[in-house]
Amino acid sequence: MATLVPLSAIDSTLVEQLLDAAFGNDRHARTAYRMRLGVEPLDALSFAALDDEDYLAGSIQLWPVALTDPKGRAHPMLMVGPVAVMPGRQGEGFGKALMMASLGAVDAGFDHGAAPLPQVMIGDPNYYARWGFVSDHTGDWHCPGPFERHRLLVRSANPAVLPTHGMLGPWHSPLAN
Repeated sequence: MATLVPLSAIDSTLVEQLLDAAFGNDRHARTAYRMRLGVEPLDALSFAALDDEDYLAGSIQLWPVALTDPKGRAHPMLMVGPVAVMPGRQGEGFGKALMMASLGAVDAGFDHGAAPLPQVMIGDPNYYARWGFVSDHTGDWHCPGPFERHRLLVRSANPAVLPTHGMLGPWHSPLAN
């Protein structure tokens, strides 16, 4: 059984070791890192999963990003990820628990009751579909680096209001910590 705690309660060195183990030492070169360059994860939406012996088994971070449309207007979003589970511990429910905690906090109005911002991620469409993430609306969105188009996913209560074209990047949000 996982125990979830705020990610800010965990030593950042342990989190970095987990991320290296899950994604490799070259993870900082990935497009997802460029999308959130220069912003900090949102403490209220970022969690750690501890196993029965209180070892760090997984983590999730959410970040303020925006989709900037062709007219230069920024449409704020939340970037989900990385969702990391220690190799050898995958399939034990840590990732599901982390997703449920973060998305539950988003849906509950972590930012003082406002309608939830759309959430975006680069991930496995089959796995993340269970939480409503789809690629149906991201076909003409761009990222600051290479990505597999079918893996660019969005979750939104009303995807019709999202721009059809745009570039994803960091958003220096008033929601930040």
